[in-house]
Amino acid sequence: MKKIILSLLALGTLFSCGKAKKGEVLAETKVEIKDEAKEILTPVSDAMMENAVIYEANIRQYSEEGSFKAFTKDIPVLKQLGVKILWIMPIYPISTTKSKGSLGSYYAISDYTKVNPEFGTIEDFRDLVKTAHDNGIYVVLDWVANHTGWDHVWLKEHPEYYTKDAAGNITHTVGTDWTDVADLNYDNQEMRAQMLKDMTYWVKEEGIDGFRCDVAGMVPTNFWNATVAELKKIKPIFMLAEGWEPELLEEAFDMGYGWDTHHKMNDIAQGKANVNEWDKRMNQIDSLYAKDDILMNFTSNHDENSWNGTVDERMGEAKELFAALAYVAPGMPLIYSGQEYDMNKRLLFFEKDTIIKKKGVFFPLYEKLGQLKNNNPALHGGKNAASYIRLQTGVDDKVLAFKREKEGNKVIFIANMTNESVEFSLKYDGKLVDYLSGESYTTKSEDAHSLAGWKYRILIQE
Repeated sequence: MKKIILSLLALGTLFSCGKAKKGEVLAETKVEIKDEAKEILTPVSDAMMENAVIYEANIRQYSEEGSFKAFTKDIPVLKQLGVKILWIMPIYPISTTKSKGSLGSYYAISDYTKVNPEFGTIEDFRDLVKTAHDNGIYVVLDWVANHTGWDHVWLKEHPEYYTKDAAGNITHTVGTDWTDVADLNYDNQEMRAQMLKDMTYWVKEEGIDGFRCDVAGMVPTNFWNATVAELKKIKPIFMLAEGWEPELLEEAFDMGYGWDTHHKMNDIAQGKANVNEWDKRMNQIDSLYAKDDILMNFTSNHDENSWNGTVDERMGEAKELFAALAYVAPGMPLIYSGQEYDMNKRLLFFEKDTIIKKKGVFFPLYEKLGQLKNNNPALHGGKNAASYIRLQTGVDDKVLAFKREKEGNKVIFIANMTNESVEFSLKYDGKLVDYLSGESYTTKSEDAHSLAGWKYRILIQE
């Protein structure tokens, strides 16, 4: 249905006042009829962050075409999964000088204000943004502020923007093997101003809703604080830092990476740690971060998948349990491209690869988890998060049990974090429903319970 706008003269003014006086402008009332399939996307807000699911889009590998157009077709599918924030990996032209592989890295950028022709045109990108917005999804661009590719125009026109070695040569970031990129010098104030200008273009001219900032902790925090303050003068935006440092979340960023949480998940799945380590991590979060700080929960992302292994490789039979835990624990859950289709391969990073989009176990699971995250305040994980209360089981080194609660809503999570069956008690009395199976579940503190290895329950109120 096309948008129809009807303009009517304010007849009430005519009837009550007679003929309009000289110089008086008649009021105009607009009646707007919208396509029911489209959502009205409100500005980024704290409320939106409470129940959001974030999706990382790898445009190159998402489809055989590796294009904006091919990805845009599936945006309504992401809405089905409860996705509210779309993080798109870098879309900019890639440098060819000193590049790795045949296609190079997305993170070796030659121009911050253009799109990679490999993906399509700027018009194609604009259609992607519009489609996302029509489906109630915010668009966040990956921003690489620490370095540029060796073809970037700044290298010729402004070599003073870059870090130089003792011999006066522009260099890559010290302590890394990132030889395909040139390190930027944040002592140069003109470079900082130009970086702000380029970021402003995407917010002001292309209507994006924020940024995921690559290796944010390697860029001075005072740059982020000043830059984000300026960007927010244009409109509210969502900021995700690839970093764990609490100071990043004090002003500039809404959310950081839950790296240590992720590492604990891997360690537990591999038998290198037990639930006690999870409890220590939850206490660490409480001590390091402010109550309104958000951490992103994930079982995979582009770095983990390509360099450290698939979810199957790292988590094995525990992969479904930790996917669920990423949703019900405090924070915001991430889906990386292909996870919804049970992807079990390491995607190539510098070459073309393709995700096979065939629904298996995880699509319906993510769909159900997304609905729960979106609609139950007990899973709020933003700046006004639901409470997290550990429940005692008698075998707390093997069974993780906790309650999330907000506004009278409760969600209880119970999981056997080992590969063997375990019996346990649960210090909770109540009549609940297993969210995934729909079965009733009554628990009393004196009852004995059991779960097979790596099995879990998400319990909600009837």
